[in-house]
Amino acid sequence: MTNEEIRPATVAEVPAVKTVTDAAYRHYIERIGRVPQPMGRDHAANVAAGRVFVTGDPVIGLVVIEERDDHLYLDNLAVHPDAQGGGVGRRLLDFVEVRARELGLSEVRLYTHAMMWENQEIYPKFGYEVVGRRVDGPYDRVHYRKRLD
Repeated sequence: MTNEEIRPATVAEVPAVKTVTDAAYRHYIERIGRVPQPMGRDHAANVAAGRVFVTGDPVIGLVVIEERDDHLYLDNLAVHPDAQGGGVGRRLLDFVEVRARELGLSEVRLYTHAMMWENQEIYPKFGYEVVGRRVDGPYDRVHYRKRLD
């Protein structure tokens, strides 16, 4: 396998999914004052449900996606800090868009915490537009979408 391939995560890769997710989000804990939600997700359940796709051997990046009636929801995109800046995130975003089209969906949606400024700079560069901002419990979220038509 190469680091270019994006494939469904296996049960054996659940610990790597957790490691990459934790490494990618750990620095946000102090900034937002709590553990980011992706760090607390049930990674084993997401892998078992076929929602997690990874790249690298060992895993350096991943996406967690969920098919909805009218869009593909991007729940998590995580790249290990040691691999950031090398195009892994872009390849994962491209994969999500291709996957949405394969499923017959014309839109990708996601949200990010309002204090994750880096994400608010990145997503618009890849064609995502802000569609709202809502507070959900302790989380202040900026919602994005990208139309694929």
